[in-house]
Amino acid sequence: MRWNPGPARSRLPGRARRPGREAEAVIDKVDLIEALRRPECFPHPVDAVELVETHISWVLLAGAFAYKLKKPVDFGFLDFSTLEARRHFCVEEIRLNRRLAPQLYLDVVPIAGPARAPRVGGAGEPIEYAVRMRRFRRENELDALAGRGELRPEHIDVLATRVADFHAQAETAPATGPWGTPEAVLAPCSANFEQLARQPLPEPQRARLERLQRWTLAEHARLRPLIASRLAQGRVRECHGDLHLANIVLLAGEPVVFDALEFNPALRWIDVVSEIAFTVMDLEHRGRHDLAQRFLDDYLAASGDYAGLALLPFYLVYRALVRTKVAALRAGQPEGEHGQAHARADAREIETHLALAERFAAPRPRCLVTTHGVSGSGKSFTARLLLQAGPWIRLRSDIERKRLAGLAPLADSRSGAAAGLYTASMTERTYARLLELARQVLTAGFPVIVDAAFLRAEQRRPFAELARSCGLAWVLLALDAPEATLRARVERRRASGSDPSEATLPVLERQLAGAEPPAGEELAHTVAVDTRDASGPQRLEQELARRCGAVPRDAAS
Repeated sequence: MRWNPGPARSRLPGRARRPGREAEAVIDKVDLIEALRRPECFPHPVDAVELVETHISWVLLAGAFAYKLKKPVDFGFLDFSTLEARRHFCVEEIRLNRRLAPQLYLDVVPIAGPARAPRVGGAGEPIEYAVRMRRFRRENELDALAGRGELRPEHIDVLATRVADFHAQAETAPATGPWGTPEAVLAPCSANFEQLARQPLPEPQRARLERLQRWTLAEHARLRPLIASRLAQGRVRECHGDLHLANIVLLAGEPVVFDALEFNPALRWIDVVSEIAFTVMDLEHRGRHDLAQRFLDDYLAASGDYAGLALLPFYLVYRALVRTKVAALRAGQPEGEHGQAHARADAREIETHLALAERFAAPRPRCLVTTHGVSGSGKSFTARLLLQAGPWIRLRSDIERKRLAGLAPLADSRSGAAAGLYTASMTERTYARLLELARQVLTAGFPVIVDAAFLRAEQRRPFAELARSCGLAWVLLALDAPEATLRARVERRRASGSDPSEATLPVLERQLAGAEPPAGEELAHTVAVDTRDASGPQRLEQELARRCGAVPRDAAS
């Protein structure tokens, strides 16, 4: 197993305040680190010790464990310059990471003895402290899986749900600040631009950064009331703070998030939308728009936090520019320290993340799509395919109905046809909620797909009126399949127990008997879809692009 030292490059926002003093302090620890490379320093079997170094830590890979020691540095954004500070942040690292990776983070161990003959966990006055972790295979990190084309949709599904659950349980920031206020949100954005302005970038890139800076300031001013209300509503939480793919590893087939930011509370006490924006941005950067959209869709379904969507473009731009800044800082290091090959790679990183920020800042084409079809007609399957190909946000009646009742998406209410969750009054409440959310999503600047049966004309009418009032196209996807196919799909789905829908064969019979097909003016907005046709989704993307002006693949959120 191998330890991942973490994204050291992503944590390089500035130079040390006192480079001479910190360099001397680090040099003072070299003897200790060299001595710790001897297997006899550890209280367990060790064949050999491997050292991994980042700009803020040393990691010793010894037997079944990894020991992480913090360097005695002060970069302004972090201060490990004293032994007590290093002990404190080791304790913090354990506390924070046990929330998401308790199986990896074990304890803080003292290192005693003289620097040239140390003992890990030894008796006597500690001369240093280390975070002790279980080792794992670095090739199982999600960035490595993505690079090999092995990152799967099921990994993303589990990750999104776990992150949503983590956010729901994380501690809430005080409503009075200092974290999560409009000023606190703008500060790191401004720091990005200030530090990038000091880098030797080509003039065309400087001009693009100036445009992004103007966009950021204008968006922050526009979103200021929402940012303040999010803090008041408890959406600023003690998050992970560094949620990109290199900080997620597959253990026993499931994603585990590690390496939370311990050294600067301002970087982890953030709006939950800022947190997920890092994951979405990283997936987009790796060319996995489908998985970025899937992660966002799963997270929103689990959290119900559609109100935060208006902030997502702002935070996506911020996260992309953090990566732009990191690459620019690395590229600005002396060539002897960094190497020409790395410098060329950094130049590519600067350009790709700058382009990504510009794409996130661009307006998305909007329209309102509603589905129409009985259970088993393929509404959710088709909606999922569409959102993974384009910039769509999906609203699903099966999930929102249960959320209204205080139930989890996969909870079984054991409701019969027209009973329990499926009474006429509950159905009316569900469609009213979907209408409210659709308006919210459109106002946030995103196109929306409302995934519901919409069997009656009176259910469809308010959505058509919403699109018309917003000056947007409305499309009604009429999905169908032969009755035998419908029955088989409903039975298979109920047997799996892995879908929020609780439709049964009696429910299907009732729907078939009472469905009102599109008629009159609706027909001009209707697109018929036979969900048995394997080529249907691609043609449907093209048809929606024609009707809505939504570019299917390159208008990524």
